[in-house]
Amino acid sequence: MTRTVLVRPVYLSLEAFSRASGLHPELVARLVDLGLLDAHRDARAELFFPPRQLARAERIQRLREGLAVNYAALGLVMDLLDRIETLEAARRAQPSPRPQGGTTNRWIRTA
Repeated sequence: MTRTVLVRPVYLSLEAFSRASGLHPELVARLVDLGLLDAHRDARAELFFPPRQLARAERIQRLREGLAVNYAALGLVMDLLDRIETLEAARRAQPSPRPQGGTTNRWIRTA
């Protein structure tokens, strides 16, 4: 017998997301307007965030603090980093090629 269980997705309110990320609510709303964070709006136009957006907010903070990337360039940098992650994941998923000929252990010392 198969049972189907419906689960409501978990979303953080703007206030909860702001507390968890350490960002001011106005800045969070600005990042949503710039397309840097994904959020859902309810019928009253209030913002709600999937928890995975917290990692994205942390990345935004690191880029702003560490590299002094402005908000206009942040979208491009984030897009490039996401593409790099996708390419690296695809590369890891492929079987590694076997070495052609010779020994696989190049550090064997011969007397």
